[in-house]
Formats: sequence, C-alpha cells, structure tokens
Amino acid sequence: MKPLFLKNLFLFTIMAMGISILTGCIRLEVATPDKPININMNVKIEHEINVKIDRQVEDLLKNNSAIF
Repeated sequence: MKPLFLKNLFLFTIMAMGISILTGCIRLEVATPDKPININMNVKIEHEINVKIDRQVEDLLKNNSAIF
C-alpha cells in the first residue's frame, strides 16, 4: 500500500511542478496604442416631413401667396 501512496504523491508533485512551470511562462501586457483609433463612418440620413394643415389655413395660403 505504501508504494501506491508514494507513486500517487510523485505523480501529484510532477503535475504540480508542470502546471507551475506552464503558468509561469504566460506574459500578459496591457498598453495604450501609440496612434489614436480612427473610426470612419459614412452615414446617409434621409428624412421626409409631411405637414397636414386645416382646409382654412390651406385656403389662406393660396389666397395670400405673398406671405411665403
């Protein structure tokens, strides 16, 4: 029974050392870029305005075209 325990302990030690070596090699660096970030966007905006007016106002505009 003792050799099985030693074998498991040895395997656990080897695995722990391997994991520590692999995780020790990772380098993570966060830095700001040297140049500014440019975002070019082409935006096309189309709009349509519908105006509904009363019949009296419409007649007034037709009769007095000098207003506009």
